[in-house]
Amino acid sequence: QVQLVESGGGLVQAGGSLRLSCAASGRTFSRYTMGWFRQAPGKEREFVAAISRLGGSTYYTDSVKGRFTLSRDNAKNTVYLQMNSLEPEDTAVYYCAAGTSGTYIGPRTDQYDYWGQGTQVTVSS
Repeated sequence: QVQLVESGGGLVQAGGSLRLSCAASGRTFSRYTMGWFRQAPGKEREFVAAISRLGGSTYYTDSVKGRFTLSRDNAKNTVYLQMNSLEPEDTAVYYCAAGTSGTYIGPRTDQYDYWGQGTQVTVSS
């Protein structure tokens, strides 16, 4: 069982920045691909970004490219999502996810096995 805990969400003005963190339990964190998803009211859960096991590859959805940066520190069992130039459209609950069965970093929810509880990000205009 992998437990994931997100933190760092909050209220920010448009154009501002937030840094989300996801802390994972266990001793095998470096074996997992990691992803971030978000869900706004009335919408499906949406892929945001993913990172390979050692952090050498990242993949972002088009709407956040150039604004968000995903990184990981395997020594700390933690992944980070740095969000800059935030827009009201970024408002959502953000979820951290771990994939345990492969190395592919993809956008589908069924490619990830464990999920955190989510952290709210609200961007005001």
